[in-house]
Amino acid sequence: MTTHTLIFTPSGVQTTGETGETVYDAALRAGVDMRSICGGKGLCKRCQIEVEPGEFAKFKLSVKESDIPKLSPTEKKARHDGELSEHRRLACRAKLCGDMVIEVPSDSREGETSIQKKSTHIETELNPAVRLYMIKLEVPTLADNPSDGEAICRALKAQHGVSAELSHRAMTKLQPILLAHDNTAVAVVRRHKGGRESAGSHQAALGSIIDVWPPSSDEPYGAAIDIGSTSVALYVYNLASGVPAYEKAAMNPQIRYGEDLMSRVSYIMMNKGGETKLTAAIRGQIKTMLAGAVEALGIRIEQMVEVICVGNPIMHHLFIGANPTELGQAPFRLTVKDWIDLPASALEIGLSACASVSLFPLIGGHVGADTTAAYLTQMQTMAGRSALLVDIGTNAEIVLSHGGKVAAASSPTGPALEGAEISSGVRASLGAIERVRIDPVTKNGRVKIIGCEDWLSDTDQSADAHNITGICGSGIFEVMVELANAGLLDKSGLFIPTAAPERFEQVNNVWQYVLLRRRGAGESGGGDIIIKQTDIRSVQLAKAALYAGAQLLAEQLGCSRFDEVLLAGAFGTHLDPRYVADIGIVPFAGAKEIRSIGNAAGMGAATALLNTQARNEIIAAVAKIEKVETALEPKFQDYFVGSMGFPTAPAPTGDGARGGRKRGGRRNRNRN
Repeated sequence: MTTHTLIFTPSGVQTTGETGETVYDAALRAGVDMRSICGGKGLCKRCQIEVEPGEFAKFKLSVKESDIPKLSPTEKKARHDGELSEHRRLACRAKLCGDMVIEVPSDSREGETSIQKKSTHIETELNPAVRLYMIKLEVPTLADNPSDGEAICRALKAQHGVSAELSHRAMTKLQPILLAHDNTAVAVVRRHKGGRESAGSHQAALGSIIDVWPPSSDEPYGAAIDIGSTSVALYVYNLASGVPAYEKAAMNPQIRYGEDLMSRVSYIMMNKGGETKLTAAIRGQIKTMLAGAVEALGIRIEQMVEVICVGNPIMHHLFIGANPTELGQAPFRLTVKDWIDLPASALEIGLSACASVSLFPLIGGHVGADTTAAYLTQMQTMAGRSALLVDIGTNAEIVLSHGGKVAAASSPTGPALEGAEISSGVRASLGAIERVRIDPVTKNGRVKIIGCEDWLSDTDQSADAHNITGICGSGIFEVMVELANAGLLDKSGLFIPTAAPERFEQVNNVWQYVLLRRRGAGESGGGDIIIKQTDIRSVQLAKAALYAGAQLLAEQLGCSRFDEVLLAGAFGTHLDPRYVADIGIVPFAGAKEIRSIGNAAGMGAATALLNTQARNEIIAAVAKIEKVETALEPKFQDYFVGSMGFPTAPAPTGDGARGGRKRGGRRNRNRN
């Protein structure tokens, strides 16, 4: 195999690749910032690059015409369909045959993502697993000369009422600290699972002295981590006071292997050692975030003694190092579903040998630890009521409380509601459209983008000065409802082009509504912000899947109305309850019943971090939850088909546009 030199701009990353390897694979290996939703399968058309022959003196590289890969059939079709301009290529289809300088345009890079997973106030008893105890030992004599290990365990019991054994780490550190500090040391004690100590009491609690510190004002810290498929959120707390000390959110680097979870599972199945790469990527990100927290707080790494993690089943498995491929196919087998306690050293996240990492239990194959953690924060609120907890994502995870029972299910919504199957869809990043209004008279649109407080439109040219990247999740909800309310879409989901001929176009026999015309945008690789008839279809499939799942749970528990619908997760935080109700995604609920609860998964992890009793409560609660498998329920299809329509749209009149609309039942959706 011949090796070629590759230089990526504007990052300046230089790497090598072998003949026949795709540019995308080489970029992935080198850590180049490049978008891909499909994981390099040639489906999403996001990984667009620019290459050309020439002399690149800056890089001391000469690129000949013969070094430029030939167009693949996928690229030829994409150019024909208007999805790929003449001067661009798809990195995942372009195969190396020579040295190249590769420009990754701004719209092909991940960019600065708007990650908002802010913590919210939590109320729980402060009862952490790790506590500090200052201990003063008696000076040994020849007549009374116990080992220092024996003496500190005795003193811990006598002075604090705590029974604990000495760990190997504490054994090796104890004597030098006692000798240097007048027989005084701080015992760092972790209670064993089930152990409990009330503040101020001398009730015995069997545990382990995991470390010993010199006498000082140092305090223990712990971290709650929500491992999402798109982002990772870190919340650090002082375990002695329960006060939040630091928080940070960052992109999940696994995105480079595929945006939706099943693309990542597919990558693992198709690439030997793929699971190792994805595990290393997420652990590396968490290691970096924890190191950043330690530095920002000015503490020693030994003070970070406890970590609680939550995530969906695939993120959960990859973090602990378990291959998640069985979750990609029925019967969706889990490697483990119970609460897990692991030494931090086994996960290589940069913590000391005394630190522990715990993971929440999972409810079922596609109802994960993130849902369990979110439910922990709402158990008291939902108890004795008809309350539905929903986390909208590639897989919508749903928990229903009714009549003293609790049931859970997952619905295969796919990535459309987060922008992955929408023509102008993007993640929630700077420049993404998050709010939409369509005038019911003129049929013209106005939008608000992330990073700008003004409403923008093409009629007054206010949109021209902004780099509008596309439409993110909340904007997708709103544009669908606004199209329906403005009479541009009928109840069945068909466009009504005659309602606004100047706003509709037909391209390759597919109708599309032009939300914003972008003057001169073509020079930067962008284009008009459009909604295609096929986009409507994707949203219908997604919303109907969630609706059908909620309907099945309601039927399972005999529920005919919801007192409250709780939207969890960062995505749910940005959804307007009115649009959630009007799009018809949840049965039995209007806007007044719908409420966002923020990143409940992260706050559930924080609750368990601060209170060991909460861990016992959620472990017991999960064992009682009824798991409903939507894939096995015959009525799912009936509920699915019956909820495809848009409730606020006018009834079909026969004037609807049928170009590009494929009819039929539910298609196979991405899981989790």
